[in-house]
Amino acid sequence: MYSSLPKEFIASIGGVKGFDAAAFEAVHASGGQVVSVRLNPAKWSGAGMIWPGDETAAVRMEKVPWSSWGYYLNERPSFTFDPLLHAGAYYVQEASSMLLEQALRQTVDLCRPLRVLDLCAAPGGKSTLIQSLLTEDSLLVSNEVIRGRAGILQENIIKWGAAGAVVTNNDPRDLGRMENYFDVIVVDAPCSGSGLFRREPEAIEEWSPENVQLCCQRQQRILADIWPALRKGGILIYSTCSYSVEEDEEILDWMMDALQAGSCRLMTDPAWNIVESQSAGGGYGYRCYPDKLKGEGFFIAAVQKNEGDAFSYPRQKKQGLEKLSRSQAEEMRPWIEEGKELFFFRHEGLVRAAPARIAEDIAYLQSSCYLKKAGVLMGEQGGKEFIPEHELALSVIAGRQLPALELSRQEAIEYLRKEEIRAEQGRKGWTLVRYQGQNLGWVKILPNRVNNYYPKEWRILKRMP
Repeated sequence: MYSSLPKEFIASIGGVKGFDAAAFEAVHASGGQVVSVRLNPAKWSGAGMIWPGDETAAVRMEKVPWSSWGYYLNERPSFTFDPLLHAGAYYVQEASSMLLEQALRQTVDLCRPLRVLDLCAAPGGKSTLIQSLLTEDSLLVSNEVIRGRAGILQENIIKWGAAGAVVTNNDPRDLGRMENYFDVIVVDAPCSGSGLFRREPEAIEEWSPENVQLCCQRQQRILADIWPALRKGGILIYSTCSYSVEEDEEILDWMMDALQAGSCRLMTDPAWNIVESQSAGGGYGYRCYPDKLKGEGFFIAAVQKNEGDAFSYPRQKKQGLEKLSRSQAEEMRPWIEEGKELFFFRHEGLVRAAPARIAEDIAYLQSSCYLKKAGVLMGEQGGKEFIPEHELALSVIAGRQLPALELSRQEAIEYLRKEEIRAEQGRKGWTLVRYQGQNLGWVKILPNRVNNYYPKEWRILKRMP
C-alpha cells in the first residue's frame, strides 16, 4: 500500500537537478511496477519477443536501452517456477542499476584480463553483470561483509557459472590491506534507500534525515578503507539507491578531495532520460528518476585513482594451493568443455577448477582474506569414481559432451523440488538434467531408480499455483 512521501524528504531534494516534485509524487502514487531481467550471455545468447520460461504465458519483452542483455517484461512471471532462473540463464534485476554496464564500458579496457572487486555484492546482481563483461581469464572478487547475506551471494554466483569468480566474506578494511591490487572496484554502498520507495513502500517509514547522515558517514568509512586496494590509474565506481545529495554528489566531492580522485564523465543517450548532475566540486554523477525512465531511483559516478605503486605478489610464507598432479588433472578433462585453460587444485578434500591465469591470484587471496568460494567446485576425486558437485553442473566449464537428459517444464520443476524423476531405459551413471538446453543439476541413473542430486537447501518448497 502506498504511503505519502515524507515532506521533509521532498524538501531535502527539492533543488536537485532533474527533480520534478509533481511528477515524482505522481509516479509513486500510481502503484506501477517495472519488471526487468538481465540474460546471462554465457548461457543464453539471445531472446525473442516472448518470454520462454513459462510455456503457458505470453509475457512480452522489451530491451533496456542502456544494457546489452537487459529486458523489460510487461508482466511478472512466476520466477520461482521458471527452471531457467534456477539454471542461471538470467537474473531478475532492477533496470536502473544496469547502468553500471555503461560506467564500466566507458572507463575500463574490458578486452584485457582484469582484477575486479565488487565490495558490497549481495545478493549478486551487479557481480553477475560485471562477470558478463569480463574476459574468461579475468578475476572477479565478490565480497559481502554480512555473513547471512554472503550465502545468497554465493548461490547466485554459482548459478551464473563463471570459473574466474571468488566470493569473500570480509570487512572492507581487511581487503584494503591488499594495496594496489585491483584494477576496478565497484562500491554499491549501503544507503538510506529512498530510490526504492516505489518498489518497497516500507522504506518510506524507515527514511529520516538522521539515517541519511549515518549512511553518509558509513559510505565515507567504506571508501576510505578500500581505496588503498585500488591500483594507480584504477577505476572506482560508486553507486547508491538514494536521491540524497549527501549520499551522492557530496560523497563524490569527498572522494575528489580526501582521496584525490579524478571524476570520469560518461556519455549517455538523451533518449534514456538519465540526468547528468555536477557536484559542487565539479564531479560528474548520473541520476535515474522513475518519472523519467522505466526504472527505480539510482545514482552512479566513476572516479580514477591518481596515485599509488605497482603491485607485486608477496612471497608466500607457507605452502600455497594444493594443485593436482598431471595424471589427476587429466582425469578431470572428460568432465569439462574442450579448450578451457584451467588449473585444478584441491581444498578440503574436494577438487576445484579456475582459469590458469589466476592461479597465483587465488593463492594470494587465500592468504589474505576469508574465501567462501574460489573457482568452480568440481567434486570428489578418489575411490571408485569421481563424484561431481552441483556447482560443476551449473558452470560454463561443464562439458557439453557429458550425458544429459532433457526435461519438460513440469519434469524440471519436479526435479527442482527434489522429487523423483524418470529416465528411459538404457541410460546409466551420472547424467546432467537440462531444461531448454540449460543445465539444472545432476542425477545418477541406477538399474532400478534415479537418484536426484539437486541441493536440498536450494529446492523449491512452494507448490505450483
